[in-house]
Amino acid sequence: MTRAELTALGGGLATRRQAMELRLLVCCGTPCLAAGAEAVAASLRERLATAGQPAQLELVRTGCLGPCSRGPLLTVQCPGAVDLVYEQVTPLHAVEILEAHLNKTGLPEQNRLPDSFPFLSRQTRVVLANCGRIDPEDIQQYLGYGGYAALATVLHEMSPDEVCDGVTASGLRGRGGGGYPTGLKWQQVRKERGKRKFVVANGDEGDPGAYMDRALMEADPHRVLEGMAMAGFAVGARRGYIYVRGEYPVAARRLRQAIRDAERLGILGRRVLGTSFSFRVEIRIGAGAFVCGEETALLASIMGRRGQPRVRPPYPAQSGLWGCPTLINNVETFANIAAIFTMGPAAFAAIGSGRSRGTKVFALCGEVVNSGLIEVPMGISLREIVYDIGGGLPGNAAFKAAQTGGPSGGCIPASQLDTPVDYEHLQALGSIMGSGGLIVMGEKSCMVDLARFFMEFCLDESCGKCIPCRAGTNEIYRLLTRICDGSAVPRDLDNLEQLCHMVKDTSLCGLGAAAPNPILSTLHWFREEYAAHVLERRCPAGACAMSELPVSRLTGGLSPWSLAQPPAGEVC
Repeated sequence: MTRAELTALGGGLATRRQAMELRLLVCCGTPCLAAGAEAVAASLRERLATAGQPAQLELVRTGCLGPCSRGPLLTVQCPGAVDLVYEQVTPLHAVEILEAHLNKTGLPEQNRLPDSFPFLSRQTRVVLANCGRIDPEDIQQYLGYGGYAALATVLHEMSPDEVCDGVTASGLRGRGGGGYPTGLKWQQVRKERGKRKFVVANGDEGDPGAYMDRALMEADPHRVLEGMAMAGFAVGARRGYIYVRGEYPVAARRLRQAIRDAERLGILGRRVLGTSFSFRVEIRIGAGAFVCGEETALLASIMGRRGQPRVRPPYPAQSGLWGCPTLINNVETFANIAAIFTMGPAAFAAIGSGRSRGTKVFALCGEVVNSGLIEVPMGISLREIVYDIGGGLPGNAAFKAAQTGGPSGGCIPASQLDTPVDYEHLQALGSIMGSGGLIVMGEKSCMVDLARFFMEFCLDESCGKCIPCRAGTNEIYRLLTRICDGSAVPRDLDNLEQLCHMVKDTSLCGLGAAAPNPILSTLHWFREEYAAHVLERRCPAGACAMSELPVSRLTGGLSPWSLAQPPAGEVC
């Protein structure tokens, strides 16, 4: 396919879509599938079959729309009208909506979300622009929304250096958590010499409560592939790999279908869009190891080796897959690339604040009314996310904290609700952006127990290669368990804090170095809760099972304070 053919096909498909009298969009992302979306789609398909499938009516199985807690979701699109979104749709209700259209009666009001539903209306959808609007298994729908047009522009009108400069000018930073400038990384790989170079998309998100990459790969796989192809052209790579977490079978299946369809049309493979540039993409499935989200462990896994990190330098940009220069970016990072060259680097950079440009996709979950997938501009306040978009806490409960960055992040207390959500401000509070997990907690959440949960996760996921992570996380977890069950003494708090800093400073890779972050941030913002567990043997949130034994039974008749210091004349 040539550029002219791509443009003509995309324009024709867009015209056909706009001529539709009715489009029924059934969200078939994993959360809605779990809630029964497949039965909803089947009921509509069966009814359309009996009606003879009107030519100007289309049924589309889309990816994730966003309000995951309200599924199954059905969106009704009519020309010149606002999209109508129905929540918790049953097969019978879906057929009633279709019948109302066929019979020219008013569409039912039951379970219809308000037109200005803040969870959707307050978002800025750049990466998620197509999610919930197209069938991810039909490349023509992606082309009908301008898909691969940015790739055609780059290949025919720009040089590799100009592409790298454009990404740099956009201010895009890595969306996987580190926040490294994307353009700078591309330029580093571009400058490296070598006959072979590789592009790798990291889709191995493993943070509890996070599913941004999964939703992207499921709902808009071609956007990821387009970004990877543009990266390959920019850095001089002809082969790419997408590393998909083993627990994401739907994402892997849809990516494989997208790759086949793109190759069939000449958009991937040899002589992309009639140019001399060739680029092939392969899928690699991970085994579910959290440590494989670390780039050197991920590369080892792709090469068929044990997924363990190695000492850097050399960095992957210098020596990655099979010793060749390798560009690694997160799936969401690649999904931003087409938008940068569609709207222009300057327009993209105008979104966000400070050194954090563009938007960020978050998985909003926990104790919040509206949970699901959201995309917001960098610099938005945490208060806006929790209350304006999330709808606050159920029953108007008081907000206590928000956990960002998963096991590698930290907790943000209620006193910091107006903090801008960007790389610098979160880091200043002892947390990180991470890949985009955001867990909201109310007054009944115990911060000590939360820290123990994340430490248990890191303990289980440690590859065991370095002693600080292997032994340190185990000892930290043991101390946290003592605090939670009421058997800790005051000096355990000092030991816990010192151990956290040791593990943070001496671990080999990012897993161990970031594992203490939830403990250190909760110690900073909620130290009184730790003190209540240790000194008063009670959990202020009422979440921990405190022992009913008196303190003297646990300490051999000594008070906890007497155990805080060594006996006179002795040195610890």
